[in-house]
Amino acid sequence: MTDDDLVFKALADPSRRLLLDRLFERDGRSLTDLESELTMTRFGVMKHLRLLEEAGLVLTRKSGREKLHFLNPVPIRLVHDRWIDKYTEPHVCALVELKRELENDT
Repeated sequence: MTDDDLVFKALADPSRRLLLDRLFERDGRSLTDLESELTMTRFGVMKHLRLLEEAGLVLTRKSGREKLHFLNPVPIRLVHDRWIDKYTEPHVCALVELKRELENDT
């Protein structure tokens, strides 16, 4: 499985996207903190976090007895650059050119 496949698989689940949103709001959160905002078991949250880690979307660091989770936006940006940006670029360029043409006609 490629890195892109892991990222897409991780982002496919709404619970994992919610976890990423929570980490975006406040980074460096513990499992206890994250699970308190979700309606799933601790084991379920751990499973989702493990998949996010495998995709490189979440990084962890031990702080004493706690394991803190941090958002890593780089894989999402790489997917954006590879899959989204190249498809939107021609459209944006066409709109910019149209704007210039319309402004020059006046």
